[in-house]
Amino acid sequence: MHYDIFNGDADGICALIQLRLAEPRSSSTLVTGIKRDIQLLKKVAAVAGDQLTVLDISLQKNAEPVNAFLDNGVSIFYADHHQPGDIPIHPNLTALIDTSSETCTSLIINQYLQGKFPLWAITAAFGDNLQGSAATLADKLNISSTTVNQLKKLGTYINYNGYGGCVEDLHFSPAKLYQAMVSYRSPIDFMADSPRIYKQLENGYHEDMCNAELMQPEFSNANIAVYILPDHTWARRVSGVYSNKLANQHPDRAHAVITHTPAGDYQVSVRAPLNNKTKADELCASFATGGGRKAAAGINHLPINGLVYFVQKFEQTYTTR
Repeated sequence: MHYDIFNGDADGICALIQLRLAEPRSSSTLVTGIKRDIQLLKKVAAVAGDQLTVLDISLQKNAEPVNAFLDNGVSIFYADHHQPGDIPIHPNLTALIDTSSETCTSLIINQYLQGKFPLWAITAAFGDNLQGSAATLADKLNISSTTVNQLKKLGTYINYNGYGGCVEDLHFSPAKLYQAMVSYRSPIDFMADSPRIYKQLENGYHEDMCNAELMQPEFSNANIAVYILPDHTWARRVSGVYSNKLANQHPDRAHAVITHTPAGDYQVSVRAPLNNKTKADELCASFATGGGRKAAAGINHLPINGLVYFVQKFEQTYTTR
């Protein structure tokens, strides 16, 4: 049996699209969820002889099931760009891990496939706010500015769709969105053939961003800004893409966008300054439910009474000395 296990954001979805266009597996079982649902291997009951493809979720956060599966005869192909912790050395594991702040899982898969479906990789890179990496690959392929703009919008909208407190917050479940796109060798063809899906994502994105842009920072200085969004579904949906927009608008400043969760605590999205893509992973990993990568990271559950401490530590992390 084969399992495709992938993050529900643009990077995870587009990485799997590339792989399945190159290596179709019609009977594969899909395992995914909202953007922050990263301990996905705990949902899998693989046995000896099974195969797992794991994309865009932290190996460090899934180390226990990974090691157990490997010891029990399960084969794993693992591609990711988050901090991995100790990567097991095992004949059943193929690990493509690159934690560079300028790459993402879809770019790693694009390289692995020797550039077979680069438009999907560009789409994902834009979704992950890797504007420079996406533009560089587009330039190498001599893609028109009109097409680049279309890919940028789609990547942003797919990424936006992955955020929420639960799948019900999303416009489309990540699995259904992946299934709607996977048969298209080009994202441009998908957009042309699926205007209803595209327009729902586009309209939802703009409506939610209009709400977000009415917000004022709870705290800000030259180094950081902290935004606390209200306890609404739109706020949970927009937290990631709004964080990216703030980072692009103020490239010398770090940003934290904090939203209420259905569990009664906070979820935190952190973006390092675009001109200094460091320490977001270290900051968030110092909290029990945190993690991510150097440029962008988050905390899934921050207790209400832990907010002041987080802001203090956030400021310390990005205060220029």
